[in-house]
Amino acid sequence: MKNLGKYSVFLYDNIGNTYERKNKYLLELALLDEKIKSEKDNVIKQKLKKERREVKRNKGNHSYIISLRDYEKKEKEFLNELKRSKKVYIKELKEDKTNRKLIGLKTRLFESEKKLTFYKEYIDLSYDAEFEYRKANLDSIHLPKIIEFFVEGQKELNIALNEKEELKNLDEKDFKNDFKKFKVSQKEIFKNEKLRIKKLRKEGLISKKAEENGIKELKKKYENALEIKKRESKKFANKEFIKTKKYELKKDLKTMTKVLEADISDFRRKTPVEIEKTIPYYSYLTILIPGLGQGLNKQYMKMFLFFIATLFIYLVAIPYALGYGNYQGQGIAGLINLAEGGLRIHKSIIFLIEGIVAVFLSIIAVVMLIISFIDAHKVEKNVIKGIRPSNWFETRMTISEDGFPYVVSLPALLIIVFIVLVPIMTTFLLSFTNMDPQHQSKFTWIGITNYKMIIMGEGLAGRVFWLILGWTVIWTLAATTLAILIGFVLALLVNNERIKGKKFFRTIYLLPWAVPAFITIMFFSIMLAPRGVLTEIINNIVGMKIEIKNDPTLTRIALILMQGWLGSSYIFILTTGVLQAIPGDLYEAADMDGATAWDKIRRITVPLVLFQTAPLLVTQYTFNFNNFSAIFLFNGGGPFDPIKYGNLAGSSDILISYIYKLTMDNQYQAIGAAITMFISLGLMLFTFIGFKNSKQFKEGRL
Repeated sequence: MKNLGKYSVFLYDNIGNTYERKNKYLLELALLDEKIKSEKDNVIKQKLKKERREVKRNKGNHSYIISLRDYEKKEKEFLNELKRSKKVYIKELKEDKTNRKLIGLKTRLFESEKKLTFYKEYIDLSYDAEFEYRKANLDSIHLPKIIEFFVEGQKELNIALNEKEELKNLDEKDFKNDFKKFKVSQKEIFKNEKLRIKKLRKEGLISKKAEENGIKELKKKYENALEIKKRESKKFANKEFIKTKKYELKKDLKTMTKVLEADISDFRRKTPVEIEKTIPYYSYLTILIPGLGQGLNKQYMKMFLFFIATLFIYLVAIPYALGYGNYQGQGIAGLINLAEGGLRIHKSIIFLIEGIVAVFLSIIAVVMLIISFIDAHKVEKNVIKGIRPSNWFETRMTISEDGFPYVVSLPALLIIVFIVLVPIMTTFLLSFTNMDPQHQSKFTWIGITNYKMIIMGEGLAGRVFWLILGWTVIWTLAATTLAILIGFVLALLVNNERIKGKKFFRTIYLLPWAVPAFITIMFFSIMLAPRGVLTEIINNIVGMKIEIKNDPTLTRIALILMQGWLGSSYIFILTTGVLQAIPGDLYEAADMDGATAWDKIRRITVPLVLFQTAPLLVTQYTFNFNNFSAIFLFNGGGPFDPIKYGNLAGSSDILISYIYKLTMDNQYQAIGAAITMFISLGLMLFTFIGFKNSKQFKEGRL
């Protein structure tokens, strides 16, 4: 903060307005500080500094300080007396059996009237006295109206409640009969009018929309007529009045009180505060105790909220980080040693996970400390400038308006931390360990050895990785592109005006998406087995024995064709929606310019479809890159070639199924984690490039 230990001649409010100091002692010091700052002659500067020290030394004899202390003494006596008289007043109200809410309102008015008289004498002495006077004045203006509203409303409510007791035994037989007849007559009117509207529609005099609106209007009139008739019942009218009056008393009273608080808040923002402190040391002294700084700034509700953060930090985050409350681990220390030298029952994976949780809890604790410090420091600096601290009403309004997005996002953020980030960090850190079949219970850190093995193609796992990566890329590009082409072509065909039975074809083309994918995959798997129906048909056609699931190339082709068909339905739906939204004027204009059907598809249809669907098409590529179910369910990743792939994978395995076999079947969790991180980074890069190059991204619509 600039000019630490120096006073400013002017004060500032929350809006930025400037005010002269009422504290003449501080004003004198501020003027001397200004002179010292502007003076260039060292001799004069030293005299001014000496004069300033003399003023501070004789603070107790300063005329303003004497007046201020006399005011503070009288204020203390006044507040003590007010407290006593308030107790007596409340007791009298309770003896008169006054409503609890009314007691609160009347007591506040009683208090305000007393303060108005006392603080009026001191408004020129202190901004605090002026604020208390203005606040009491606002109370004295608003509260009588609020009390009058409440008293009158309560009186009307009590009359209605007494009337309710009297109406309990009232027999409304005549009204009930009359109401039934009225209901029958209104129903008859409703039916006749409804038939009249339907007749107009049948004759083509009104549209279908007009018919629907007309019937809705008739129904509304019918219901309103019954509601009005119901009010002729004394019991019903009484019940509705009581309900309405209770609502008015609750909501309107709340609104009127809120208006009063808003007016006080508005004046509060425009009334500065004067303090002798020039250095915001509260915030520095309380940096490790969230809430204490807020308490010293007299923001007690804030203090309570931040105190909850203090409990979390010192009773949850720090103990957990040190290992207390862990299931097996040792907090952050366990993350470093991974149970090395521990008991036989200790598992490194548990130490790793609990260490990661400890790190995230520590980060949350540090964030809470920083937020608390920033809040306390900002308020304290503002108070030194003259800006009065916000009360709870103002803080609550700020949170509900400006802070609403953060409050709503907080639960989602916590869920993301513990459900998304913790597993991701576990996978990431696991890739730097030697967790394999020989090191399941206890494993250690080995640095980038796993990544080196993958990149250099070392060992069976590294060599197999590059073989599988090549097939995964081919599978992703071929299967996804085929699905896009099939879906786009089918959508074009069905959208053609000359095609009849569009609903039928749309239903057929949606079947691959409507039927669960695993059923379709298992169906093709069975049909293409060595003795499957489709295999037999193919054998009869070509006149030779072909076993698709035992041939690597044929298996891969079958997988690409199958996924192309499965994925085409989604593309068909996307493209159909976009095609139906393309204005017909574009095609009419193209016809007038002599464009061919191919020109219209190339120049109008394809660009517009790609513009709308490009981001979703990118996600289709990433989906197929990790399409575990298609590979695993069709042939389990086979056929298997031990010479080429060992026992780690099959010829049709893609990276995701390879990782599954590495980790679940062969217990190579560390190398599996490294491959997972490797392909995750690759997918993120691919997706980013895909989005960035799409037209929607370039035009700022993503």
